[in-house]
Amino acid sequence: MAGIRTNSHLAGDLLVELRRDAGVPLHRQISASIRDGVRSGRLPLGTSLPPTRTVAADLGVSRGVVVEAYQQLVAEGYLTSRAGGYTQVAIGPEPEPVTERAAARALRIDFGYGRADVSSFPRAAWLRSVRRVLTEAPSERFGYLSGRGVPELHAALADYLNRVRGTSARPGNIVICNGYAQGIALLVQVLAKSGAKRIAVEDPSAEDDVRPLAAAAGLDVVGVPVDSSGIRVDVLDRTEADAVLLTPSHQWPTGSVLSAESRAGVLGWASRRGALVIEDDYDAEYRYDRAPIGAMQGLAPEQVVYAGTASKTLAPGLRLGWLVLPRHLVDEVAEAKLAADRGSPVLDQLTFADFLSHGEFDRHLRRMRPVYRKRRDALLKALRDNVPELVPAGVSAGLHLVTWLPPDLDESTVVRAAAERGVGLYGVTPYRLSDTGPGGLIFGYATLSERTIGAGIAMLASVIDEIRRT
Repeated sequence: MAGIRTNSHLAGDLLVELRRDAGVPLHRQISASIRDGVRSGRLPLGTSLPPTRTVAADLGVSRGVVVEAYQQLVAEGYLTSRAGGYTQVAIGPEPEPVTERAAARALRIDFGYGRADVSSFPRAAWLRSVRRVLTEAPSERFGYLSGRGVPELHAALADYLNRVRGTSARPGNIVICNGYAQGIALLVQVLAKSGAKRIAVEDPSAEDDVRPLAAAAGLDVVGVPVDSSGIRVDVLDRTEADAVLLTPSHQWPTGSVLSAESRAGVLGWASRRGALVIEDDYDAEYRYDRAPIGAMQGLAPEQVVYAGTASKTLAPGLRLGWLVLPRHLVDEVAEAKLAADRGSPVLDQLTFADFLSHGEFDRHLRRMRPVYRKRRDALLKALRDNVPELVPAGVSAGLHLVTWLPPDLDESTVVRAAAERGVGLYGVTPYRLSDTGPGGLIFGYATLSERTIGAGIAMLASVIDEIRRT
């Protein structure tokens, strides 16, 4: 009868299976299992193997059998061993070849947008919050909670948003979600259930999260143009939309700010139609050349949903977002959240609540603002020195800026030519719902050093010169 003897260590590392009725010597079975693990990459280069005595005891064989198997693999070059030291894997699987086309596509400098510098994540402060939570949090917090999330985070967020963003948030009106994407999905679901037919969005805008969700829910998406004062309220008035999605403090991607007159116009429209305003406050914490602009939600908390996230301030991988809702929507959105995933991870919520309450979030933002400002300034200087015809817009806030292209430069041509030179640039046109509007380039700068930014813009200038010559 076949016998298989392992323990958790071997099952996780070596996965040696011995079949005593197989007619194959035991030491060869052991060496074959380890050899297969090395070839497959399951035992990568540098992995330390368990001592021979341990393996022998776990497999129920003599130590000499395991020694013989190890020695065979050392002779073949799969393992390396030294007296008094560990036996380790000496080789790794062959790397996949990189084709010339793949190498050509690799970007040396990437002006990608919508990214925080995650290398600056405040690990030590976050760890302190984790430790406090694990020590002090009530045990009942680790059970199933309501769809709204943990009360500690509701209170901490209400305090922070009211103090910093000028909201009129109450802890009882906050629902925690897994980032902005889930938040907007919950809202679309609730709107469709209430009988809504159409959602208006800014044009251009990052409506990628909204359009497929709206289509799946049977809702139309209509674009409304933006200008230097934000969304065109006169056009919005003609859309017959049941909700509008805005980035009023720093319009994405143009960087325009919704003026006081336009804010009043949007709220007046919402009141007349009984419509909902969804305020995406995606990067409001970063202001460089002007005073912070308060959130629209503070002006009309029963007409505006405030959507916030830690993605641009801490790290998108945290998947932490929140909705500050009008009272009549709280229960419906909380029920939708509960049905979606039974609630966001409790430990992350409690940690962020502690992080906020102890002032660590404020300290992190104070550290990062001058860092991002220096990178923005380096980008502005590089544009001014190398390609002065690319006039930047939306520079006073956020983690990106836009430059509009002169008529003789085609957006897609510039983007493609830059990519061939290893510079990642991104056009405005893919984010338009209409076919009209000037070409433009979006430059993210949060993850690039000042020197890299300068080098990237110098390469862009060379690309533009070459395009114009040909």
